[in-house]
Amino acid sequence: MDIPEIQHQAMGYDRTATMFSPEGTILQVEYAEKTARLGSSSIGMICTDGLFILADKRIKDKLIIQESANKIYEIDSHIIASASGIVSDARILIERAQLIAQQNKIIYDSPVEPEIVVKEIANIKQQFTQFGGARPFGVSLMIAGIINKKPELYSIDITGNYFLYYANAIGENDEKIKEKLRERYNKNLNIKKGVRLALDIFKEIQGKNFTLDQFELVYIKNEDQKPIRLIGEEIKELIK
Repeated sequence: MDIPEIQHQAMGYDRTATMFSPEGTILQVEYAEKTARLGSSSIGMICTDGLFILADKRIKDKLIIQESANKIYEIDSHIIASASGIVSDARILIERAQLIAQQNKIIYDSPVEPEIVVKEIANIKQQFTQFGGARPFGVSLMIAGIINKKPELYSIDITGNYFLYYANAIGENDEKIKEKLRERYNKNLNIKKGVRLALDIFKEIQGKNFTLDQFELVYIKNEDQKPIRLIGEEIKELIK
């Protein structure tokens, strides 16, 4: 006999991240996933000449200095990341990722591989679904980087699972965005065409609420391996 979700809560299945419900789910993890899907959206994409992440900053308050509300973070000179969900949770994980990159550079005198950073952050997220006394991180992460002139794009979910992608989306309307990416993405896109596609998808999803000023773009080219950040109208100049 199925037990309604409201009865699950009454029985305490959602009071800890270490207790499974009768259906085999961890309710605190499911709640954290919902939180991550309420956050602002990002699209990441692998292109022929590099990679990029395009993020909706969703900051419309004119009193806020835009540069203080960046949604795309620099992990190292060749690795970038975006987050969706509780930004303060993301900050803790981003700072840990930056530390991993710095330690690798000091110890091995070489840039860290993106997957090493991704795996460490995924392990931390997994721990917070297994041990008591703390809630899961309420944030999804997208991490992109270039190593040996090869672009890589990863996404880490609430449970600590991660996958390598050609293109992906996190945040609000992520499933709708991913469906459009499945239909229209192809491996022959360069960064300029890829950004144009990502903006078109955002425009279709957001409709009359779409404004270019609320978007932030960071891209890395295979040759340069340095992140370039563009905001608002600067993005329009790139895709001309």
